[in-house]
Amino acid sequence: HPDKNKDPGAEDKFIQISKAYEILSNEEKRANFDRYGDAGESQGFSQQQHRQFHRFHDGFYFDESFFHFPFNSERRDTSDEKYLLHFSHYINEIVPDSFKKPYLIKITSDWCFSCIHIEPVWKEVAQELEALGAGIGVVHAGYERRLAHHLGAHSTPTLLGLINGKITFFHNAVVRENLRQFVENLLPGNLVEKITDKNYIRFLSHWRKDNKPHVLLFDHMPVVPLLYKLTAFAYRDYLSFGYVYVGLRGTEELSSQYNINVYTPTMMIFKENIDRPADVVQAREMKKQLIDDFLSQNKFLMVARLTSQRLFQELCPVKKSHRQRKHCVVLLTEEGEKFAEAYEAFLTFAVANTKDTLRFVHIYSDRQPEFADALLMDEEKYRGRSAVVILERRNNAGKIAYKVLEEAWQGSKEDNFILLDLLDQLRTDPGLLSSETVVADLNDELAPMFLIRWFYSTVDYISDWWDSLFHSNWREMMPLLSLLFSALFILFGTVIIQAFSDSSDTRDAPPSGKEETAAKTEKNDASFSKESNSRIPKKSFVEVTELTDINYTSNLVRLRPGHMNVVLILSNSTKTPLLQKFALEVYMFTGSSSLHFSFLSLDKHREWLEYLLEFAQDAAPIPNQYDKHFLERDYTGYVLALNGHKKYFCLFKPHRSGDEGGTLGSCEDYDALQHAEARGKSSCSPGSRSIKNKLHKLSFWMERLLEGSLQRFYIPSWPALD
Repeated sequence: HPDKNKDPGAEDKFIQISKAYEILSNEEKRANFDRYGDAGESQGFSQQQHRQFHRFHDGFYFDESFFHFPFNSERRDTSDEKYLLHFSHYINEIVPDSFKKPYLIKITSDWCFSCIHIEPVWKEVAQELEALGAGIGVVHAGYERRLAHHLGAHSTPTLLGLINGKITFFHNAVVRENLRQFVENLLPGNLVEKITDKNYIRFLSHWRKDNKPHVLLFDHMPVVPLLYKLTAFAYRDYLSFGYVYVGLRGTEELSSQYNINVYTPTMMIFKENIDRPADVVQAREMKKQLIDDFLSQNKFLMVARLTSQRLFQELCPVKKSHRQRKHCVVLLTEEGEKFAEAYEAFLTFAVANTKDTLRFVHIYSDRQPEFADALLMDEEKYRGRSAVVILERRNNAGKIAYKVLEEAWQGSKEDNFILLDLLDQLRTDPGLLSSETVVADLNDELAPMFLIRWFYSTVDYISDWWDSLFHSNWREMMPLLSLLFSALFILFGTVIIQAFSDSSDTRDAPPSGKEETAAKTEKNDASFSKESNSRIPKKSFVEVTELTDINYTSNLVRLRPGHMNVVLILSNSTKTPLLQKFALEVYMFTGSSSLHFSFLSLDKHREWLEYLLEFAQDAAPIPNQYDKHFLERDYTGYVLALNGHKKYFCLFKPHRSGDEGGTLGSCEDYDALQHAEARGKSSCSPGSRSIKNKLHKLSFWMERLLEGSLQRFYIPSWPALD
């Protein structure tokens, strides 16, 4: 571009590129150029080009089509517009949805040649992956700078994947195969199990432990299709998936038992009965919509076990209207062969009486004792035996209406007739559920142990760190590398010093006890006096200047290495009390020549402050810029320690106004330094006292600042102070 490249021939080259793109992006112009060359193209469009030239100032003409080159946002590809992401949309919708499907996101911008180069491949892959069930997103860095920075994109184009809220960058050549493989690698490796004649019985029999239906896909492809993996990821909380490669030796028994057509992809769902599938679908081309409709109707077992509160809410939803009323028939039983006969009889009854308004479930009383006690009232006749309860959830707070079968459930014909009669009465008389109670939330029986969750979290953190070590931006890695090299330097330095000290101790005789004590005392006194002298204020007042656009460069941008500017944020209404308290808190640190003290007016420079604070927070607590309270946030009392040379800052957030800060927040302490201030005495009103309390414990924060133990927030460059 001639604005970026000062070469004399840059303008001509850029015009040639724009003309070439204009011809290549239009099929009619491209055909004319292939037939007639430059002359034919110019003959066919001479009148149009003549109309597009306009006079601009004196003697300068420009082609309007040049400014409609695809760099311009007005002519961006319309296929990307439906994928455009905004910050609030990304945080509130895309991140939660990434736990159901992976997202492939492109960060682009105007004036980006590489973005145009990858556009055909991106368009093809985006359409293909979206049809398979993956999510697609596009971020325009020019308009969504905040989101692009949050994603860690420092250049365009950038491609990244998002799954389970975790971001992974794409680093290979932008071709179709690489992008498909990248999305496939985002998925967990244990989503789909390979099934053969040797392990299919074990796989299908796991429904008791997993409490899920099991899905088998029979296909002649040696590799599990990406569509099937994406589907398994979306339904992993409800279903377990297996894949049978029918062309492999060792699957003949499996294919024969279920009468599989080896030339047509077949999907089967198995529930409690592993000898016969509960549902089957066959199609020459398995489409996502067909699979979703098939699986959504078979997400639960015929008599699912209530293992968590989430499952209870899904299987037994709260009634929203009379037509949407749904009753749950619950078998309260226990594990073991003693209760197997009662469970099998209940399962047979459920299969024979399945209806849209009824849901049959069972629960282990010993694993959910609070739930069982609330319904059975710990009656003696149900102890050690199974019981059946018909219930209806009334609200999300745990209130239910229910009726318990008078006798324990044994699965006899008499029990079946009694239960069937009650269900028939329930259709005409909802008042049959005469008892009401409130049940506590169910325990999550299948949740992993704390140590297992901690182990997986640690493994994920180490893998993320290892990946970022080789691929992340070096600006983000500098704090980690600095910490690593500092630790190594201290370690080796300590070893070397210890080695020299040991060798010197062997040569010199140890001093006597009195001499050693005197030497230690003298050394401690010297170090204390040295430390005290460095901290003694050299002036009887605190010099605090206002940070404005006039002194911004000298006081921050070009601040000498090793120097920091401690800036207090205040408003016109809080200026006097905050400056008084600020001077009191930092007075003991004015002896350091490397510290400078300033204040910044929030009424004038709010945008500058909010830009800096974006680098000091994570995605979750970032306020929504469209929230009506966003512009009303009170930043008075914030203190920033700015290192202009290394481009980082440390942040002090004030205490709440209701907190009692002790003696440091009182007006009497400030009177002690009244002779050191050139600002006049202020009244000690309750309002000023609460404002001063915002800076309570600022002195402790200053101590940590000098120790270097505060968290540092790095920024690319200092923004302009307008």
